[in-house]
Amino acid sequence: MGIDARGLAEGLFQILVAGDPALAADVVGDDFHNREAAVSPPACSLPGPAGVLASGAWMRSAFSDLRFPVVGMTGNDDQVWVRLRMQGHHTGPFVRFRDGALDQAIPPTRREIDFEQIHVLDIRDGRVVRHEAVRDDMTMLGQLGIFPPAPATALSMLAWRVSGRAARAAAHVTAQAAEAAALLRGNQI
Repeated sequence: MGIDARGLAEGLFQILVAGDPALAADVVGDDFHNREAAVSPPACSLPGPAGVLASGAWMRSAFSDLRFPVVGMTGNDDQVWVRLRMQGHHTGPFVRFRDGALDQAIPPTRREIDFEQIHVLDIRDGRVVRHEAVRDDMTMLGQLGIFPPAPATALSMLAWRVSGRAARAAAHVTAQAAEAAALLRGNQI
């Protein structure tokens, strides 16, 4: 017996929180596509469960105590709409990418994030096969002191860029995401 659409949606966000390869194999289709992976490390764009595991590793590298409490959910057997909050503490560099290369690295601010997102998940053959999101990134950036720019945060970001710490953080999180994606291969028979 398969997991219903609601369970698949909840499972997808649990994968991001916990990085569970077995759950990823149960919940995510092999042809899964994440439209939002464009700002993530390259491994997050991999199809299937590997990309989801990579995405979770990327987010957990920046935000400890990561959680996604669901505010509301609706849908049918083919598509689920999930309204949730992304919450956690910014304890690691939050690195954003553009075309697979470092775009921006936000040094740890130790600040809490708590903002809303809406996710649209397409379901086929008992698995999640597509993800799109509408996120309130402006609120998150405001909570991190990036928008509007807090002087201390802007100086810290500049110092990271000039010193090479931003590039090292991008290389580190890229490696973490790739390692998480590779975990799936170790659990398959």
